[in-house]
Amino acid sequence: MSEKIRLDKWLWQARFFKTRSLSAKTISGGHVRVNSLKVAKPASLVGPGDVLTFPQARIIRVVRIVACGDRRGPAPEAQGLYEDLSPPAPKPEAPPKAPKFEGKGRPTKRDRRKLDIGRPDRLE
Repeated sequence: MSEKIRLDKWLWQARFFKTRSLSAKTISGGHVRVNSLKVAKPASLVGPGDVLTFPQARIIRVVRIVACGDRRGPAPEAQGLYEDLSPPAPKPEAPPKAPKFEGKGRPTKRDRRKLDIGRPDRLE
C-alpha cells in the first residue's frame, strides 16, 4: 500500500503555507491542481509522484511530491519532501536611474537655480 496524506497537511508540512487553515482555504477556493485536475477538498489524498500546481504569493508553484512527511520540521527537512518543477522566476528589472548632475557630487544652490530656470512649473 502506497503512503498517502491529506493535501492540506502536506502543503503545511512542506512549509508552503504558514498555517494548515491557510492551505485548506487555498484548496477550498479551487486554486490547487493535483496532476492537472482541480481539487476542492482539503482532505484529498496525495502521495509520492503526484504533481501539485498552486499559487504562492505572486508566483505559481509546480512541485512533485517525493515523500510524505511525518512532521512539520525545519526548512531543510521540508525541502526534501518535494522536487521543484517551477520555471525559474525572471530577474526583476533594475529601476530607471535618476538623471545625474554633470558635475561631481551634489549640485550647489546656484546650480539648482540654473536647473529650475528652464522648468515651466517654476515661476521666475
